[in-house]
Amino acid sequence: MLTGIQVALIGGDARQLEVINKCTELDASVVLIGFDNLQNVFSGITKAELSPKVLETMDAVILPAVGTDDKGYVESIFSISELQLTEQHIQALPKNAKVFTGMAKPYLRNLCAQASIQLIELFDLNEVAIYNSIPTAEGAIMMAIQNTDFTIHGSVSMVLGFGRTGITLARTLHGLGAKVKVGVNKPEYFARALEMGFLPFYTHDLYAQVANIDLLFNTIPSMIVTAQIIANIPHRAVIIDLASKPGGTDFRFAEKRGIKAMLAPGLPGIVAPKTAGRIIADTLSRMILEDAGQGRKAE
Repeated sequence: MLTGIQVALIGGDARQLEVINKCTELDASVVLIGFDNLQNVFSGITKAELSPKVLETMDAVILPAVGTDDKGYVESIFSISELQLTEQHIQALPKNAKVFTGMAKPYLRNLCAQASIQLIELFDLNEVAIYNSIPTAEGAIMMAIQNTDFTIHGSVSMVLGFGRTGITLARTLHGLGAKVKVGVNKPEYFARALEMGFLPFYTHDLYAQVANIDLLFNTIPSMIVTAQIIANIPHRAVIIDLASKPGGTDFRFAEKRGIKAMLAPGLPGIVAPKTAGRIIADTLSRMILEDAGQGRKAE
């Protein structure tokens, strides 16, 4: 149980509702900041304005999937007021407090480093990334179905990158009957992709490999689908880029050539916010419980 643990949630989207539920179930003291328009009724919570004073007693601060923008502003679909996290807010936290977010920009990393506050980026954790790859794959395939006039079954589908998302996506496409090409950059990835029944190739051969594809899914967060590559892609093909902004595709050239290309980061929170929220909530609660247990042992 999290009895006696104080948690502040600052901003966010529907995923945060699952986090609130989990924390209240475990008897944490929950303060909601930036939830003015929240209609759900949760027991045992309070709402507050963002201020250093409110954060002085917090054991954990939970931020949205993307913690802040480059100026410290935190998005919240539950509030019309702007939320800006500043140095004063982070400095007010107890030194043993932790800040949790999905992924952090340099602004937030710098604030926490300067205040010697531990920042945990949940999307870097294998358990979160692997679970999140499931709604990501489902969302990517949903987009492919919506934007094509042919079936996934029998298509030539290419997945660039063979990490946590790439593996799940390639397996799901293969299960739907697609011929799946997988672009890799290491011999061990090539071997694993071949063992799993895919058609692996090295990304330095990408130009030749795209000549006959119907769908291209990119998970590599650097410019890989360049103008030169797009020039050799069939006009019927659709590109779905799952990498974090700005993606790994030359979208300007794709549009110029008449090839449909879409940037689609953050699909779990869009297509399955309840599931994505549970993934975050379960991991957060486990980590906070572990910290609480260690703190009690130390006492």
